[in-house]
Order: sequence, then C-alpha cells, then structure tokens
Amino acid sequence: ELETYVQMSLFDRIIRRANRRFSVMSSNQYDLKRSSAADADGRIQTGLDLEVIDHFNGTTRSVKSLSGGESFMASLSLAIGLSDEIQSRAGGIRLDTMFVDEGFGSLDQDTLDQAMNAMQDLTEGGERLVGIISHVAELKERIDKQIVVTKEKSGGSAIRIVEG
Repeated sequence: ELETYVQMSLFDRIIRRANRRFSVMSSNQYDLKRSSAADADGRIQTGLDLEVIDHFNGTTRSVKSLSGGESFMASLSLAIGLSDEIQSRAGGIRLDTMFVDEGFGSLDQDTLDQAMNAMQDLTEGGERLVGIISHVAELKERIDKQIVVTKEKSGGSAIRIVEG
C-alpha cells in the first residue's frame, strides 16, 4: 500500500540518520536496519520492526537482544535521527532542545562515556541544547550547568541552579 511505502521510506531515512549516531556511540559495532522476513509463500515482507547489525561478529538479530545500555543508545540515536529528519524536511523548523529522561543508570562506564560524548557533540557549536534528567551521581561531575530539584517536607520542591 502507498501509505506503508511512504512510512517505510521515511523510517529508512530516520534509521540512516540514527545510524550515524549509533555507530559512534557503539564504537562502530552496531547499525540498525528495518527487519524483513519471508511469509508463508516465501515472499519477503518488510515492515517497521528493527534489527541490529553487529559488525563485530557479522550477525543480524532482533533489537530485543541488546543489553539495557545498548538499548538506551539505540533509542537515543533514533530520537536524534527523528529530530534530524524533521529539521531537514520541515522548511525552517528547528528542534533545538531535547530532554533525555533516565536510562543512564543502566550504562556501564564505557557506554556512559560514549553516550555522554555523543550528547556533548550535539551541544558543541550550538547544534542543540540537551537536558538530562537523571539520578546518577556520576553525571553531576560531568555536567557543568545543572538545575537541581529537591523535594521539601512541605510537599513542594526547591530549585537550585548549579554552574561549575
């Protein structure tokens, strides 16, 4: 159907953009691709499901097999890829700000470094403002400008700006 074709075409563009980020975050280990499977008649059916190509061992498998940290990086890459594609096609619309909510607690040290480097690349040169919502203590040391929200006994919250 035409609608499915258009969706797949747009999804392929988003995946290409996402793979630029995912490849960097995964040290060139992973790329994403739309999955394809043979139906009962042997015809190839393609849809909007994803698979991951593992360049280190030459396999292609379900994205469901990724670890928590790898899934986080894939999701972040797709979000950035979607943002990039919208900006490229939307005639002057800019998506300058994005917020990433959690996921950092599932990352090992190397993966955290790669994810933080990728987000830092986004913010350099004013490409985007990236807000991180997290409870991971190590991020406090790595983020220069913070809005710290603490719960108060009165039932409200207090906000403190930290720079440094």
